[in-house]
Amino acid sequence: MKFTVLTLFPDIVKAFFENSIMAKAVEKEIIAYDLVNIRDFSLDKHHTCDDGTYGGGAGQLMLAEPLGRALDSVNARKKCVIYVTPSGKPFTQKLAQQLSHKDELVFICGRYEGIDQRIIDSYVDMEISIGDYVMSSGEIAATVVIDTVYRLIDGVISHESLEEESYCDGLLEYPQYTRPPVYKEMEVPPVLLSGNHEEIRKWRLKKKLMKTILNRPDLICEARKNCQLTEEAEKMIGEITEQSCLKNKIQRKMKK
Repeated sequence: MKFTVLTLFPDIVKAFFENSIMAKAVEKEIIAYDLVNIRDFSLDKHHTCDDGTYGGGAGQLMLAEPLGRALDSVNARKKCVIYVTPSGKPFTQKLAQQLSHKDELVFICGRYEGIDQRIIDSYVDMEISIGDYVMSSGEIAATVVIDTVYRLIDGVISHESLEEESYCDGLLEYPQYTRPPVYKEMEVPPVLLSGNHEEIRKWRLKKKLMKTILNRPDLICEARKNCQLTEEAEKMIGEITEQSCLKNKIQRKMKK
């Protein structure tokens, strides 16, 4: 798979591709990348790539012409072009899975107030938001999407690791532990040291459900809607809910 990134600051993105697991994936030729400096396509001596917006208002907007020429240089009209923007479609693990099957993704890294709407209308296939907040760096937003997508490509990370992660089955991941068995008087749960794989599986499932109920109850509703929960999971949810209700009652009585 190839990632092509159009940016005013290629050094920010370059470091991402040259380190950690990504660097190994590039070395193994599982991943390829191309960084395109948009300033190289500005025709004036100052390499201008932004200007004020029509209609007034504070801030600068990236110019259409240099960015359009940069997109044409990578034959963007025949590829999947993504613009990462706060006003885009929410980015999810499901969307990352879909994008991981593409041969090439072209990313436009916005700056200032964003990019001219005519570029979006002419070139962009998908506008993606990584969250309900605004960043100054389109480069960081783009690398968030790239990092989520590339690790799903065959040969980058083992399937076993991916199957145990958050969102793979609609739930958050269970707590994990490593050496030492005791840290600052806190012990690793005995079940994880027991060697009983069935009990470990049940413990992990229950912890996944507890964490999801506590942090993201909306995911439980979504998992039920998509029929992702087993009878065993539904029974555990009932037990967890009853225990939580009892705990709340005891705490209220103690306060009185």
